[in-house]
Amino acid sequence: MNHMDYLLRPATLDDLDAIERFSKASTFGIHTLKPGRTRLAERLERSLKAFAGSEPVRGDEIYHFVLEDLRAGRVVGTSGIVTSASANRRFYCYRNEFSVHASEELGISNREHTLRLCEDLSGHTLLSSFYIEPEYGATLAPQLLSRGRLLFVRNFPHLFAERIGAENPGLCDEAGNSPFWNALGGRFLKMPFPEAEQRTGGRSKSFIAELMPRSPIYVSLLAEDAQWAMGQLHPDGELPFGILVAEGFDVDSFIDIFDGGPIAEARVAMLNTVVSAQDVELRTAHDLKGEACLVANMEHAGFCATLALGEFIDNTLQLNPSAIERLKLTVGSRACAIRANESSLAV
Repeated sequence: MNHMDYLLRPATLDDLDAIERFSKASTFGIHTLKPGRTRLAERLERSLKAFAGSEPVRGDEIYHFVLEDLRAGRVVGTSGIVTSASANRRFYCYRNEFSVHASEELGISNREHTLRLCEDLSGHTLLSSFYIEPEYGATLAPQLLSRGRLLFVRNFPHLFAERIGAENPGLCDEAGNSPFWNALGGRFLKMPFPEAEQRTGGRSKSFIAELMPRSPIYVSLLAEDAQWAMGQLHPDGELPFGILVAEGFDVDSFIDIFDGGPIAEARVAMLNTVVSAQDVELRTAHDLKGEACLVANMEHAGFCATLALGEFIDNTLQLNPSAIERLKLTVGSRACAIRANESSLAV
């Protein structure tokens, strides 16, 4: 399994069985990869239209990818991009804020942590639906699955927002019980967390604003287990979260209104993948002893990316012929490439 013969490409309806399998195996709270064959098929059809560019750009497109292990001959992961969080609507989350209350007469000053229901991420592009089979966690494949889609964003910036976010699963048990939800959301929506997740399907529903308090929530008044869960990551989310942190995402400002999981947020132009990516001309070389690279073609409908050993020389990148062939390119073709972060293997 310690190889580089992977291919990130647009998902098709032929991948539905694999994606449905991932949706059933993924952590409760990965909001955009919920079980339901019909819903998943509709998502793939929307993605196919977005990649094909067959319809006018509306700002609510979905781009869904799959990762193939070419040696094993099967799909082993999936990830996506939503061009705009709740396009033409509102995306709700909590912003971490602090206020100071002081009394000169008593000589007391308190700095209080508060949560404010906000719409700050409305219109942001969202990374979504990350899942990779656990046995691939210690390889470079997760980098390709996560960072490869950022190369697509980098190549077609006019399709995406200037700022980008990513929801991450918060703490909950196997039955879907969330300490944060029990202390806050459940008190106002009057339903258990799994039911709320099933009924909403997103963070843009108007009843969130109608039922949740708009005034600041003092964290010190919440139950202790809810306070501890705030901003905490579900263990199954550590791998993709670590990649986001390495990219330069801010993971301290926003939390999910449902399970309290951290929401990563950044400016696209400042992400390490976007800053470090180089436009290169491909050259061929045999028996390379170069460094691990992520390489993507410059296509829209036919976008794909792969891992390969490569050597950067000026504005060229030397690759083995097989890697160039995986990208459906030829010697002399233009591509974009970044160095793989092998330290992420320890995440």
